[in-house]
Amino acid sequence: MPFLPRLGTCVTLLSLFALPLRAQPATSSSRMDVVHGKPYVMVTVNGKGPFRFVIDTGTGAQALVTASLAGQLGLPVVGQARLTDPSGQGEQRAPITLIQSLNVAGVEFTAVQAIEHSLAAEDAACQGLLGFTLFRDYLLTLDYPNHRLALAPGALAPDGEHSVLPFRMPDGVPIVPLQINGRRVEAQLDSGGTGLSLPTQVAEHLKFASDPVVFAVGESLSTRFQLMAGRLGSDVRVGRYAFAKPFVEINAAFPLANFGGCAMQNFSITFDQVNHLVRLDSQQTSFHLNEDSTILRLQSTPQERPRDQALVPIG
Repeated sequence: MPFLPRLGTCVTLLSLFALPLRAQPATSSSRMDVVHGKPYVMVTVNGKGPFRFVIDTGTGAQALVTASLAGQLGLPVVGQARLTDPSGQGEQRAPITLIQSLNVAGVEFTAVQAIEHSLAAEDAACQGLLGFTLFRDYLLTLDYPNHRLALAPGALAPDGEHSVLPFRMPDGVPIVPLQINGRRVEAQLDSGGTGLSLPTQVAEHLKFASDPVVFAVGESLSTRFQLMAGRLGSDVRVGRYAFAKPFVEINAAFPLANFGGCAMQNFSITFDQVNHLVRLDSQQTSFHLNEDSTILRLQSTPQERPRDQALVPIG
Protein backbone atom coordinates (compact mmCIF):
# COMPACT_ATOMS: atom_id res chain seq x y z
CA MET A 1 0.00 0.00 0.00
CA PRO A 2 1.50 3.37 -0.91
CA PHE A 3 2.35 5.68 1.95
CA LEU A 4 -0.16 8.53 2.07
CA PRO A 5 1.55 11.56 3.62
CA ARG A 6 -0.13 14.86 4.29
CA LEU A 7 1.85 17.34 2.25
CA GLY A 8 2.02 21.07 1.96
CA THR A 9 -0.39 22.30 4.57
CA CYS A 10 0.10 26.05 4.62
CA VAL A 11 -1.62 27.94 7.42
CA THR A 12 -1.96 31.70 7.36
CA LEU A 13 -2.39 33.70 10.53
CA LEU A 14 -4.76 36.68 10.55
CA SER A 15 -4.70 38.28 13.97
CA LEU A 16 -7.57 40.40 15.18
CA PHE A 17 -5.41 41.96 17.88
CA ALA A 18 -1.86 43.32 17.92
CA LEU A 19 -0.52 41.16 20.72
CA PRO A 20 3.22 41.65 21.29
CA LEU A 21 5.57 38.78 21.97
CA ARG A 22 7.88 39.65 24.85
CA ALA A 23 10.82 37.50 25.85
CA GLN A 24 13.81 38.42 27.96
CA PRO A 25 17.19 37.39 26.50
CA ALA A 26 18.83 34.61 28.49
CA THR A 27 21.24 31.74 27.99
CA SER A 28 19.56 28.43 28.68
CA SER A 29 19.23 24.91 27.34
CA SER A 30 17.15 21.78 27.72
CA ARG A 31 16.99 18.23 26.45
CA MET A 32 15.69 17.83 22.90
CA ASP A 33 14.45 14.41 21.85
CA VAL A 34 15.05 13.53 18.20
CA VAL A 35 12.72 10.95 16.64
CA HIS A 36 13.00 10.18 12.91
CA GLY A 37 14.98 13.41 12.56
CA LYS A 38 12.34 15.61 14.21
CA PRO A 39 13.03 17.59 17.43
CA TYR A 40 10.74 17.52 20.46
CA VAL A 41 10.91 19.40 23.78
CA MET A 42 8.87 19.62 26.97
CA VAL A 43 7.24 22.98 27.73
CA THR A 44 4.92 24.48 30.34
CA VAL A 45 1.89 26.54 29.32
CA ASN A 46 0.40 29.05 31.77
CA GLY A 47 2.30 27.27 34.53
CA LYS A 48 0.80 23.84 33.70
CA GLY A 49 2.50 20.81 32.23
CA PRO A 50 5.00 19.79 31.11
CA PHE A 51 3.61 19.12 27.64
CA ARG A 52 5.35 17.62 24.62
CA PHE A 53 5.81 20.05 21.68
CA VAL A 54 7.52 19.59 18.32
CA ILE A 55 9.90 22.32 17.12
CA ASP A 56 9.09 23.27 13.53
CA THR A 57 11.32 25.84 11.82
CA GLY A 58 9.11 25.35 8.77
CA THR A 59 6.27 27.07 10.64
CA GLY A 60 6.26 30.85 10.44
CA ALA A 61 3.82 31.47 13.30
CA GLN A 62 4.64 31.52 17.00
CA ALA A 63 2.94 28.31 18.12
CA LEU A 64 0.17 25.78 17.60
CA VAL A 65 -1.85 23.95 20.25
CA THR A 66 -4.28 21.07 19.97
CA ALA A 67 -7.95 21.59 20.70
CA SER A 68 -7.56 19.24 23.65
CA LEU A 69 -4.84 21.35 25.27
CA ALA A 70 -6.67 24.61 24.53
CA GLY A 71 -9.78 23.23 26.19
CA GLN A 72 -7.89 21.78 29.15
CA LEU A 73 -6.22 25.13 29.88
CA GLY A 74 -9.19 27.31 28.92
CA LEU A 75 -7.17 29.35 26.43
CA PRO A 76 -9.16 32.38 25.21
CA VAL A 77 -9.82 32.82 21.49
CA VAL A 78 -8.49 36.16 20.16
CA GLY A 79 -8.68 35.77 16.39
CA GLN A 80 -8.90 33.46 13.42
CA ALA A 81 -6.36 31.76 11.17
CA ARG A 82 -6.90 31.01 7.50
CA LEU A 83 -5.43 27.73 6.24
CA THR A 84 -4.60 27.23 2.56
CA ASP A 85 -2.28 24.99 0.58
CA PRO A 86 0.65 26.30 -1.53
CA SER A 87 -1.52 26.39 -4.65
CA GLY A 88 -3.82 28.88 -2.93
CA GLN A 89 -6.76 26.53 -3.44
CA GLY A 90 -9.01 25.32 -0.68
CA GLU A 91 -9.42 27.02 2.66
CA GLN A 92 -9.99 26.15 6.28
CA ARG A 93 -10.29 28.34 9.33
CA ALA A 94 -8.98 27.79 12.84
CA PRO A 95 -9.15 29.82 16.05
CA ILE A 96 -6.17 31.73 17.42
CA THR A 97 -5.78 31.36 21.17
CA LEU A 98 -3.74 33.44 23.59
CA ILE A 99 -1.12 31.85 25.83
CA GLN A 100 -0.22 34.15 28.70
CA SER A 101 3.04 32.33 29.48
CA LEU A 102 4.97 29.62 27.65
CA ASN A 103 8.21 28.30 29.14
CA VAL A 104 10.78 26.32 27.15
CA ALA A 105 14.35 25.59 28.28
CA GLY A 106 13.80 27.82 31.30
CA VAL A 107 12.95 30.86 29.15
CA GLU A 108 9.53 32.47 29.46
CA PHE A 109 7.63 33.82 26.46
CA THR A 110 4.53 35.90 27.13
CA ALA A 111 1.45 36.89 25.10
CA VAL A 112 1.99 34.06 22.61
CA GLN A 113 -0.57 33.64 19.86
CA ALA A 114 -1.17 29.96 19.14
CA ILE A 115 -3.32 28.52 16.37
CA GLU A 116 -5.65 25.78 17.58
CA HIS A 117 -5.28 22.85 15.20
CA SER A 118 -4.66 19.12 15.21
CA LEU A 119 -1.24 17.58 14.63
CA ALA A 120 -0.88 14.81 12.09
CA ALA A 121 0.98 11.52 11.74
CA GLU A 122 3.87 11.01 14.17
CA ASP A 123 3.16 14.33 15.92
CA ALA A 124 -0.36 13.33 16.96
CA ALA A 125 0.90 12.42 20.45
CA CYS A 126 2.13 16.00 20.98
CA GLN A 127 0.10 18.78 22.58
CA GLY A 128 1.51 21.53 20.39
CA LEU A 129 4.16 22.99 18.13
CA LEU A 130 6.74 25.76 18.52
CA GLY A 131 7.13 27.86 15.37
CA PHE A 132 10.24 29.63 14.10
CA THR A 133 9.22 33.22 14.87
CA LEU A 134 8.69 32.43 18.55
CA PHE A 135 12.49 32.53 18.91
CA ARG A 136 13.08 35.80 17.04
CA ASP A 137 14.83 37.51 20.00
CA TYR A 138 17.33 34.68 20.56
CA LEU A 139 20.06 32.67 18.98
CA LEU A 140 18.20 29.37 18.65
CA THR A 141 20.41 26.28 18.53
CA LEU A 142 19.08 22.85 17.62
CA ASP A 143 21.98 20.58 18.55
CA TYR A 144 20.88 17.28 17.03
CA PRO A 145 23.97 15.15 17.87
CA ASN A 146 23.83 16.14 21.56
CA HIS A 147 20.04 16.29 21.78
CA ARG A 148 19.99 19.85 23.16
CA LEU A 149 18.00 22.98 22.48
CA ALA A 150 19.75 26.22 23.47
CA LEU A 151 18.57 29.83 23.62
CA ALA A 152 21.13 32.60 23.99
CA PRO A 153 21.72 36.29 23.33
CA GLY A 154 24.25 37.39 20.75
CA ALA A 155 24.75 37.39 17.00
CA LEU A 156 26.38 35.31 14.27
CA ALA A 157 29.11 36.66 11.99
CA PRO A 158 29.37 35.88 8.26
CA ASP A 159 32.22 33.57 7.22
CA GLY A 160 32.03 33.64 3.43
CA GLU A 161 29.20 31.05 3.36
CA HIS A 162 31.38 28.17 4.60
CA SER A 163 29.41 27.27 7.71
CA VAL A 164 27.39 30.48 8.18
CA LEU A 165 24.80 31.05 5.48
CA PRO A 166 22.44 33.94 4.85
CA PHE A 167 18.76 33.13 4.82
CA ARG A 168 15.66 35.01 3.83
CA MET A 169 12.36 34.57 5.60
CA PRO A 170 9.61 36.39 3.69
CA ASP A 171 6.93 34.31 5.42
CA GLY A 172 8.66 33.62 8.72
CA VAL A 173 10.37 30.45 7.43
CA PRO A 174 14.17 30.32 6.83
CA ILE A 175 15.15 29.76 3.18
CA VAL A 176 18.80 29.01 2.36
CA PRO A 177 20.71 28.42 -0.89
CA LEU A 178 21.77 24.90 -1.86
CA GLN A 179 24.16 24.11 -4.69
CA ILE A 180 23.35 21.15 -6.97
CA ASN A 181 25.68 20.56 -9.91
CA GLY A 182 26.48 24.29 -10.08
CA ARG A 183 22.81 25.26 -9.86
CA ARG A 184 21.58 27.45 -6.99
CA VAL A 185 18.42 26.04 -5.43
CA GLU A 186 16.47 27.71 -2.63
CA ALA A 187 15.35 25.41 0.17
CA GLN A 188 13.48 25.74 3.43
CA LEU A 189 15.33 24.65 6.56
CA ASP A 190 12.38 22.73 7.94
CA SER A 191 12.85 20.80 11.19
CA GLY A 192 9.22 19.71 10.97
CA GLY A 193 9.75 18.18 7.54
CA THR A 194 11.72 15.08 6.62
CA GLY A 195 14.40 14.14 4.14
CA LEU A 196 15.33 16.25 1.13
CA SER A 197 12.67 17.31 -1.36
CA LEU A 198 13.06 19.02 -4.74
CA PRO A 199 10.34 20.66 -6.82
CA THR A 200 9.72 19.15 -10.26
CA GLN A 201 10.88 22.31 -12.06
CA VAL A 202 14.32 21.87 -10.46
CA ALA A 203 14.55 18.07 -10.67
CA GLU A 204 13.80 17.99 -14.40
CA HIS A 205 17.07 19.84 -15.06
CA LEU A 206 19.19 17.44 -12.99
CA LYS A 207 20.75 14.07 -13.77
CA PHE A 208 19.78 11.06 -11.68
CA ALA A 209 21.82 7.94 -10.96
CA SER A 210 18.69 5.95 -11.85
CA ASP A 211 15.33 6.93 -13.30
CA PRO A 212 12.99 8.37 -10.63
CA VAL A 213 9.96 6.20 -9.88
CA VAL A 214 6.57 6.79 -8.30
CA PHE A 215 7.20 6.49 -4.58
CA ALA A 216 4.10 7.71 -2.74
CA VAL A 217 0.91 9.72 -2.95
CA GLY A 218 0.92 13.27 -1.63
CA GLU A 219 -2.06 15.13 -0.23
CA SER A 220 -2.64 18.83 0.35
CA LEU A 221 -5.76 20.60 1.57
CA SER A 222 -7.23 20.63 -1.94
CA THR A 223 -5.38 18.08 -4.10
CA ARG A 224 -3.80 14.63 -4.18
CA PHE A 225 -0.83 13.89 -6.41
CA GLN A 226 1.89 11.35 -7.07
CA LEU A 227 5.39 11.77 -5.67
CA MET A 228 8.47 10.65 -7.54
CA ALA A 229 11.74 9.74 -5.87
CA GLY A 230 15.23 8.72 -6.86
CA ARG A 231 18.96 9.05 -6.25
CA LEU A 232 20.64 12.11 -7.69
CA GLY A 233 23.65 11.76 -9.95
CA SER A 234 25.35 14.72 -8.28
CA ASP A 235 25.97 16.00 -4.76
CA VAL A 236 23.84 18.51 -2.87
CA ARG A 237 25.93 21.14 -1.10
CA VAL A 238 24.93 23.45 1.74
CA GLY A 239 27.82 25.74 2.55
CA ARG A 240 30.97 23.62 2.92
CA TYR A 241 28.98 20.45 3.53
CA ALA A 242 27.94 17.91 0.92
CA PHE A 243 25.33 15.16 0.68
CA ALA A 244 26.80 12.59 -1.71
CA LYS A 245 24.29 11.69 -4.45
CA PRO A 246 21.38 11.69 -2.00
CA PHE A 247 18.03 10.00 -2.32
CA VAL A 248 15.49 12.79 -2.90
CA GLU A 249 11.76 13.25 -3.22
CA ILE A 250 10.42 15.00 -6.32
CA ASN A 251 7.05 16.70 -6.20
CA ALA A 252 5.08 19.02 -8.43
CA ALA A 253 3.08 20.75 -5.70
CA PHE A 254 5.62 23.10 -4.14
CA PRO A 255 7.86 25.85 -5.53
CA LEU A 256 10.82 25.41 -3.15
CA ALA A 257 13.12 22.61 -2.09
CA ASN A 258 12.82 21.34 1.47
CA PHE A 259 15.82 20.50 3.69
CA GLY A 260 14.10 18.48 6.40
CA GLY A 261 14.90 16.84 9.70
CA CYS A 262 16.66 13.73 8.38
CA ALA A 263 19.18 16.03 6.67
CA MET A 264 19.32 18.57 9.50
CA GLN A 265 20.03 15.94 12.18
CA ASN A 266 23.65 15.73 11.05
CA PHE A 267 24.31 19.20 12.48
CA SER A 268 24.15 21.54 15.39
CA ILE A 269 22.26 24.43 13.78
CA THR A 270 22.13 27.98 15.16
CA PHE A 271 19.66 30.55 13.82
CA ASP A 272 20.09 34.32 14.12
CA GLN A 273 16.79 35.84 13.00
CA VAL A 274 17.91 39.44 13.62
CA ASN A 275 20.77 39.19 11.11
CA HIS A 276 19.21 36.47 8.94
CA LEU A 277 22.15 34.09 9.36
CA VAL A 278 22.32 30.38 10.17
CA ARG A 279 25.39 28.36 11.22
CA LEU A 280 25.75 24.64 10.55
CA ASP A 281 28.32 22.80 12.68
CA SER A 282 29.43 19.20 12.17
CA GLN A 283 32.61 17.17 12.58
CA GLN A 284 31.94 15.67 9.16
CA THR A 285 31.78 17.45 5.82
CA SER A 286 30.21 14.67 3.74
CA PHE A 287 26.97 12.79 4.44
CA HIS A 288 24.72 10.13 2.94
CA LEU A 289 20.95 10.39 2.73
CA ASN A 290 19.39 7.07 1.81
CA GLU A 291 15.90 5.97 0.93
CA ASP A 292 15.23 4.42 4.32
CA SER A 293 15.86 7.73 6.10
CA THR A 294 13.28 9.64 4.09
CA ILE A 295 9.66 9.52 5.19
CA LEU A 296 8.56 11.90 2.44
CA ARG A 297 6.29 14.35 4.17
CA LEU A 298 6.69 18.04 3.40
CA GLN A 299 5.00 20.73 5.43
CA SER A 300 4.51 24.50 5.43
CA THR A 301 5.86 25.45 2.04
CA PRO A 302 5.22 29.18 1.58
CA GLN A 303 3.94 30.56 -1.70
CA GLU A 304 6.51 32.47 -3.76
CA ARG A 305 4.31 35.60 -3.71
CA PRO A 306 1.95 35.69 -0.73
CA ARG A 307 -1.35 37.29 -1.57
CA ASP A 308 -1.41 39.22 1.69
CA GLN A 309 1.84 40.29 3.33
CA ALA A 310 0.07 40.40 6.72
CA LEU A 311 -0.50 36.65 6.62
CA VAL A 312 2.05 34.26 8.08
CA PRO A 313 2.29 30.62 6.89
CA ILE A 314 2.74 27.80 9.33
CA GLY A 315 2.78 24.04 8.90
